[in-house]
Amino acid sequence: MITIGHSVGQAQDPIYSQFYNAPLQLNPAFAGNSSSPLVAINYRNQWPNWGPKAYATYSASYDQFFDNMNSGFGLNITSDNSGDGILLTNKISGIYSYRLKFNNELQAKIGLEASAIQSRLAWDKLVFLDQIDPGGGFETGGGTLLPTGEIRPDNLTQNNFDFSFGILLYSPKLYGGITIKHLNAPDNKFLSDPVNFYSGLPIRFSMHAGYTIDMKSGNNGGFGTFLAPSMMFVQQSDFTQVNAGALFNKESFFGGAYLRYTISNIDAVILSFGWRTELFKMSYSFDFTISEASVLNSGGAHELGIVINFGADKKGTDYNDCFKIFR
Repeated sequence: MITIGHSVGQAQDPIYSQFYNAPLQLNPAFAGNSSSPLVAINYRNQWPNWGPKAYATYSASYDQFFDNMNSGFGLNITSDNSGDGILLTNKISGIYSYRLKFNNELQAKIGLEASAIQSRLAWDKLVFLDQIDPGGGFETGGGTLLPTGEIRPDNLTQNNFDFSFGILLYSPKLYGGITIKHLNAPDNKFLSDPVNFYSGLPIRFSMHAGYTIDMKSGNNGGFGTFLAPSMMFVQQSDFTQVNAGALFNKESFFGGAYLRYTISNIDAVILSFGWRTELFKMSYSFDFTISEASVLNSGGAHELGIVINFGADKKGTDYNDCFKIFR
């Protein structure tokens, strides 16, 4: 159960720490990052000590670039579980990108995303402040809840359409992009009363950039040795987040360290490691929470990312871009 007061709140998108393993979540312009089918599978379990599925997010995506159309196409499915099933959000997105080639090195892609979103609220799992008897022992795990004066919504399922836009500029060593999600600010609140705890999806603005520093070429067309510093900035309503750090790759093994912070404090240190082959990449990361949430023993966050790049691309293919960490 979760305790709710009669106050205004807004939903925010789930954000993966391994954003480089979920490119379509980051920017629709990443659709078509490979000329063969690319499949990405992601799982995040945040603050597990607050419940086995306090905040759990699952996603799977497919995308591919078609040279004859100079375009990329993608499909992304996401399921987000907040509050141990209190709020379930499922989203399916169709994504299109178009490539602009300025010269042999400088290119850009423009991406569009159209989504269908369904949100379901488990009203009976909510506990409101007026249900708690101060002398009933509820705070210590016992007691009986009182009836609430809150009015149950007529509809506990909301369906909405959502639209997003992204642009990506890149060269062999450097990339930078901007994404604007929820352009139509879909209204998926459950209560008609303007004062409620869930008042829809505010527009999300993000910027991201990265650089590839090649240290040693791979033998026989292998992955080689390189360092890839990158950053992501996200602002949604009054929430701001910055992830900054780097991945280091040596042939088939890689690891990274990132710092996540907000305007007011440093939130977490993120450590990750992984392994890759020509076809398959898998990595694990853990968020070491160092903000005030750690005092409550949140348990940090576990994350698993899997990327599968099916057979058309040959090992050692020169993409003439800096998206090694995304494939």
